[in-house]
Amino acid sequence: MSSPENIETDVAIPEENLEFVSSCALPMPWATFQLHAFVDHVSGKEHLALALGDVGNGEPVLARVHSECLTGDALFSQRCDCGAQLEAALRRIAKEKRGVVFYLRQEGRGIGLLNKVRAYHLQDGGADTVEANLQLGFPADMRRYTMVVPMADHLGIKGLRLMTNNPRKVNALVENGIEVLERVPLVENRNPFNLRYLRTKATKLGHLLPSHDND
Repeated sequence: MSSPENIETDVAIPEENLEFVSSCALPMPWATFQLHAFVDHVSGKEHLALALGDVGNGEPVLARVHSECLTGDALFSQRCDCGAQLEAALRRIAKEKRGVVFYLRQEGRGIGLLNKVRAYHLQDGGADTVEANLQLGFPADMRRYTMVVPMADHLGIKGLRLMTNNPRKVNALVENGIEVLERVPLVENRNPFNLRYLRTKATKLGHLLPSHDND
């Protein structure tokens, strides 16, 4: 099991480093969302918020804080549950006619796309998702969630009903001043290719997932 020092803690970043750029309508299969684009002037990365309905009316907002996963989100990879979680979150928001997805550009739990492919190669050789990151010289999870604060402020969001299985994500948002009033489970796409991945997320990263004792 990974030790605590291998899981990074969120470090506050001054919110003036994140700048709102523009917004537009984005028709999607489930509803027409409003797409808001931001740029982080420290990392140079762009982040997105997909909002539906009046998210700034003071009521808690159904939300997903989703870290980019090109292989899962765009290439339909079955090695993870990311793409299925993103689609399920958008569907739930469309059903409620109100909510937001914060789409953060931090591929591979923060190690980047090319290193993620290297990590997959190590997993093909027997490593689990945490072991692969560590073998490459990275912490188990390098993701940051501080950029959500200025994004939520821009949209006028005061509190979240957060769709996640990851208590660390909830804690990171709360520690940075975002009120999380409810954690909404988001268990999707358990399949033969990602059973070990899901088990590792539960046992080594603390995700709240159904038991895999019968796998």
